[in-house]
Amino acid sequence: MDRTQLHAILDEALIAHVGFTASHGPVVLPMTYARIDDALYLHGAIGNDLLRHAADGVDVCATVTLLDGLVLARSAFHHSMNYRCAVVFGRAERVTDPAELRAMSVALVDHLSPGRSAEARPPTAEELRATLAIRLSLDEASVKVRTGGPVDDAEDLALPVWAGVIPTELRRGEPIADPGS
Repeated sequence: MDRTQLHAILDEALIAHVGFTASHGPVVLPMTYARIDDALYLHGAIGNDLLRHAADGVDVCATVTLLDGLVLARSAFHHSMNYRCAVVFGRAERVTDPAELRAMSVALVDHLSPGRSAEARPPTAEELRATLAIRLSLDEASVKVRTGGPVDDAEDLALPVWAGVIPTELRRGEPIADPGS
C-alpha cells in the first residue's frame, strides 16, 4: 500500500461508508470523517449505534471512493469505472481527551470546507460531551485504483459502437446563504 496515495484519497473524498457487524446483522452507514496523521476520526451523537459498538472494540471497516470516470466499452460486459478507493480496517478507540476532541473538530470542519474552523464557533464543552468520537488507525489499510480506457475483446473492436471514458468529478457549486444570515 502506498501511504501517500492512501492519505491523498482520504483527504480528497468527503464521505466514508463505515461498516460493522451488529447482533442483527451487517450495518453500513455514510459518515463524515477527518484524517489526522495516520488516524481516521469519526464522530456523531453519543447514542449512535455504530459509534457505540466501534468504541466498545468491534471490528470496523471504513471505505471511501472517488469516482473519476465511467468507462464505456463496445460490449456491455466490459463497462467499468475509473476510481480511487481507500479501505481501512481495524478496531477503533474511543476519543476522550478534550484536546484531541477539539483537534478532531477542527480537522472535521476543515475537511468539509478548508479554513472554516477559523470562522465557525468551536464546540462548547457541553457539545463535546454530547459527541462520541472514535479514532481508527490507518495501519490496516489498502488502496485500489482503476484507470484507463475500456478493455474490449479483439472481436468487438470493429463494432460501430462508441467506446471511451466519460470523466466525472466532484465539484463545489456556488454557496447558498442561509436565510437567517
